[in-house]
Amino acid sequence: MAATNAYAAMDPKSPLGPFTLERRTPGPNDVQIEILYCGVCHSDIHQVRDEWGGSIFPMVPGHEIVGRVTAVGAQVTQFKPGDLAGVGCFVDSCRTCPNCQAGIEQYCDEGMVGTYNGRERHTQAPTYGGYSTQIVVDEKYTLRVSDKLPLAGVAPLLCAGITTYSPLRHVGVGKGHKVGVLGLGGLGHMAVKFAASFGAEVTMLSSSPSKEADARKLGAHHFALTSDPATMKQLRNHFDFILNTVSAPHDYSTYLNLLRTNGTMIVVGVPPSPSAVPAFDLIMQRRSIIGSLIGGIRETQEMLDYCAEHNIVSEVEVIPVQQINEAYERMIKGDVRYRFVIDTASLRS
Repeated sequence: MAATNAYAAMDPKSPLGPFTLERRTPGPNDVQIEILYCGVCHSDIHQVRDEWGGSIFPMVPGHEIVGRVTAVGAQVTQFKPGDLAGVGCFVDSCRTCPNCQAGIEQYCDEGMVGTYNGRERHTQAPTYGGYSTQIVVDEKYTLRVSDKLPLAGVAPLLCAGITTYSPLRHVGVGKGHKVGVLGLGGLGHMAVKFAASFGAEVTMLSSSPSKEADARKLGAHHFALTSDPATMKQLRNHFDFILNTVSAPHDYSTYLNLLRTNGTMIVVGVPPSPSAVPAFDLIMQRRSIIGSLIGGIRETQEMLDYCAEHNIVSEVEVIPVQQINEAYERMIKGDVRYRFVIDTASLRS
């Protein structure tokens, strides 16, 4: 066991603060990683504040992890000390169910083991995430990271990146498609980058006029102000796909009507309460709504390799861990462009 500096929430009401956890000694199949950067996901706030229920305390959040390998077990073949590596949203799964066998472990029949706020399958010990200086992960759930890209910008790819890459690949977005991205935040900005890179004609759908310049810099071909009735009327029956990243309450029907016949809304945002879906908005144009959850290990590696080849990273603001509580409040206000990333050197000083 190794004592590890971290930042943790001790309960749902208290701010995060310094914490020491024990990481296991690497086993035969394990990779030990010195964490260099960890992205800050909005789901960190939900779980720290127990807004989804079932939170385990003390909690060390963080599932957008990049770092350098410091040790490997005797049976590890894909990593060696000195390699760059990453860890995403989960660190284990049952490995035997049809979904795990198909490489979509995020849909494991027994439930994936979250990188934090989960329990290890065999010991039931709580898992602790990337707001810490090191982590030990089974080789099968460890990802290769290229040295071609800035590591701080790579970290959010492990969640925000794969959450948008996976559904766009699943529905086959490419040249000739018209794609609307709803919401320009941590997820939305990656969706714009990927959809444009795949060759689609991308429109940013936003209620904030101030985001137009950023949307175009990120690769959007068009910007549509969703609060303008004339614009929304003009866009009826326009899109092949809409990637909905919004987690605030909103009317699905408004955006379903922007889809063409056979169009699909892909939901990756999680509003706090159920959203009404009028049946006629689906039936009359044979529209669909689908959901998507991150990606499996194989697809996440594919995404990282694609980003290295096409020079795609997240837009980030790097902070010391001591500013995490202020960062949470800024995230709630939408005051970040577009992902906070913790420099874990601040945990070593």
